[in-house]
Amino acid sequence: MEPILNSLRTLFLALLTSLLLLGFSPAGWADSAEPPAALIEPSAPSGVNANAISSEKISQFVQAYLQVVTLIDQREGELQGAETESDSLRIKQEIEAGAMRLIETEGLTFQEYLQLLTLANVDPEFSDRIVAQLQTLD
Repeated sequence: MEPILNSLRTLFLALLTSLLLLGFSPAGWADSAEPPAALIEPSAPSGVNANAISSEKISQFVQAYLQVVTLIDQREGELQGAETESDSLRIKQEIEAGAMRLIETEGLTFQEYLQLLTLANVDPEFSDRIVAQLQTLD
């Protein structure tokens, strides 16, 4: 079980890093060129009690997470093969818009999604709850 948890934690961190590298910029970052330091160096989002997060919210997150991972996987080759900076920027914007639609379709805001993703990276108990939800989908 522990190797699975470590793999998923690594995957969560990789996805968080991918989102940041793609330039995802939720409205809260609009005034700054840089994402908040808390997302660059993950630490528990302030004021978030992992035990208070409902099973429904976790289910929404898991569904959104799986869809965003699929979207990024599908578009990664296209992004890497972009011939110009303009093409690269267009593809990044399309990925960002698609990810936001997927996240919002599941009933989360982008900020909530990032908070939950960050929490999954820094809180082992919360990560275990996410893993348990993922395993029910197998």
